[in-house]
Amino acid sequence: MQTSTNDTLAVWAPRAQAVMRIVIAYVFLQHGTAKFFDIPSLGMQGIQLFSLMGLAGVLEIGGGLLMILGLFTRPVAFILCGFMAVAYFMAHAPKAFLSPLQNGGEPAVLYCFVFLFFAVAGAGAFSIDASRGKA
Repeated sequence: MQTSTNDTLAVWAPRAQAVMRIVIAYVFLQHGTAKFFDIPSLGMQGIQLFSLMGLAGVLEIGGGLLMILGLFTRPVAFILCGFMAVAYFMAHAPKAFLSPLQNGGEPAVLYCFVFLFFAVAGAGAFSIDASRGKA
């Protein structure tokens, strides 16, 4: 019996979703490690924990790690989606509201909508949520 392309894609979709979750979360995590540990080195060390940048770093590290593991993916992704929306409106929108490319907010917009996707779709394969039946 021959399988259709749609059947093949349906089998691979949760795996591709997991790869996307892990890669996005890993890159997101690096924003937090750069803030607190200067890894990778961007000259951002000295961020105060109890500041907006400190809160951002905590969300980036904690949320990034939870997303990599696929643990509590939906609520974490929802929080990170909101965090990125706030970051866009606070730091970027005042410069050029409707042009993320001009105001430097393109990463914030992309992260916001990727996290919105995970808040709705869940972790996919290769996650603690999937092993708990919560993916």
